Amino acid sequence: MARGGVNKAVVQTARLAILARGEHPSIDAVRIEMGNTGSKTTIHRYLKELDDGDERLSAPQEQIDDELTGLVARLAQRLKEQAQEPIDRAEARFESQRKVLEAQLTEALHAQAQLKQQLEIQHIALTNETATLQSTRSMLQTEQTRNAGLNQALSDFELRLKDKDEQIRSLEEKHLHARDALEHYRNAIKEQREQEQRRHEGQLQQVQMELRQAQQSALVRQDEITQLHRDNERLLTENRGTLRELSLIQEQLKQINSRHQQLLEHSSRVDSERTLLQERLRVALLESQSLKHTVDEQAQTHRELELSLAKAEAGLALHLTSVTITEPDAEQASGPAKDD
Repeated sequence: MARGGVNKAVVQTARLAILARGEHPSIDAVRIEMGNTGSKTTIHRYLKELDDGDERLSAPQEQIDDELTGLVARLAQRLKEQAQEPIDRAEARFESQRKVLEAQLTEALHAQAQLKQQLEIQHIALTNETATLQSTRSMLQTEQTRNAGLNQALSDFELRLKDKDEQIRSLEEKHLHARDALEHYRNAIKEQREQEQRRHEGQLQQVQMELRQAQQSALVRQDEITQLHRDNERLLTENRGTLRELSLIQEQLKQINSRHQQLLEHSSRVDSERTLLQERLRVALLESQSLKHTVDEQAQTHRELELSLAKAEAGLALHLTSVTITEPDAEQASGPAKDD
């Protein structure tokens, strides 16, 4: 069965074209002439029919010319149709490319409009930035002027701070002197108390046997001595409290030194703290004077107790002497009792 588009007329046209060129119309030549279409069996059958028809017919020359003219006309029409196909395809491609280019042109125009709009926005932004820059420059000049004033004020504050540092160092020296004085005073009180304790212990050991008969009076005096020790301990405790206050003051001074930078903003606070420290120092000095006065009073009490004790010792000595003279037998009787 022949393929679509391959018939006897087409084969005949290709055969005549080959013959017109002076070539032999073989099956392969005819098939190539038709564009490599159609089966060789069909082409062979049509060629055989055409060959048989040429042999059977003996048409006049005019009829052959007419047939050739018709064949040439049909061949020309077919060639025109075949030539029109690439033209149609080229026009279709051109139309497609034209549409693509028009779409690209539209996109380019749209992008150009967007770029123009962005350019206008950037121009407005640049104008605003320029105005902001001018304002910033003005503010910068103002800040520079203000910074110059602040630097001058800072220099003044530094001078004032140096003065306050000198005052603080002076206070520290005074505090050190006061602490040394208190320490010396505490050592003196301690040494005096130890001496008094040693003296009292020696005196008590010497008259222990003699004071057995006056035990009640000695107990009273012992209570007074105990109270005196308690008073001394209380004074020592108060001295320690004073030392702790001085240590606290020194710690506060150290904190003030560590807050050196903060003094630029809290100079008034430093003044109040300095006033408070001076008041505490004054109170500490007053307390120290009071303690000294109390110690003086206690020393006077010690002296009075020593006088009382000396009188008691003299009375006991007289009493023992009288007892030794008037009661020798009782003394001899007391000897074996002591041995027991």
